[in-house]
Order: sequence, then structure tokens, then C-alpha cells
Amino acid sequence: MIILDSDVLIEILDRKSQKGDQALKQITKTPEMIATTSINLHEVLYGLNKYAKPVQEILLLPILSYTKKDAVLASKIEFEVEKKGKTVCRTDAMIAAITINNDAKLYTFNLKHFYGFEDIGLKLFQ
Repeated sequence: MIILDSDVLIEILDRKSQKGDQALKQITKTPEMIATTSINLHEVLYGLNKYAKPVQEILLLPILSYTKKDAVLASKIEFEVEKKGKTVCRTDAMIAAITINNDAKLYTFNLKHFYGFEDIGLKLFQ
């Protein structure tokens, strides 16, 4: 399974984006299931509402919810990254936990947001 991060979804929705076109071509070629998280859905819907873009395309993706198991792992990720002296965005830790717990790969253009998460088991789709 490959989980699409918010930035990838936004690029795909932007019909003028070359990055989005490349991402769409890349994910349509993979036999793996494509999904996103409820957190990414929130971020994208907020942006879509804010900028009045159509939301129907994004709503067709399977949505992986944030579970108790994810909360336990996300808190560990956040703690471990901060222990190394780095700052971490809580929602990024949550997205990483959902991805890891679903044995999936995260597709993101914001690699710096997830730097150091690979040590904890996060796999990235490239």
C-alpha cells in the first residue's frame, strides 16, 4: 500500500502541475493499493475549502483513520525524534504512524518533514 501525503494530493489536483502529472503517472503504474489518511484528508479539504477547488476527486480515495495503535506509535515517533534534538510536526508523526502500522509507503514531496522517521520504520515511495 502507498499512502499519499497532502502535498502529493494537492499537486495531483492541480492540473497545471508537472509534479502532479508525474506523481499520477507513477502511482497509476504501481499494482499497490493507493490510499491517504484522515489527517491528510483534513489538510486537503481545508485547502480545497479555502481556495474553492473541487473536492470530489480526493473523496474517492480509501481513507485510513487514526487509531489507538497509531496514537501509541505516533507518540513514540514524536518522542524519539525530539530526543535527537529535532523538531517534529505532530501531524507528520501521526501520518507516519498510520503509514507504518498499515505496512505502507508514504508518498510525499516534503521529505524534510519525515527526515529521521525511516529509522523508526517509515518507508517512502519514490
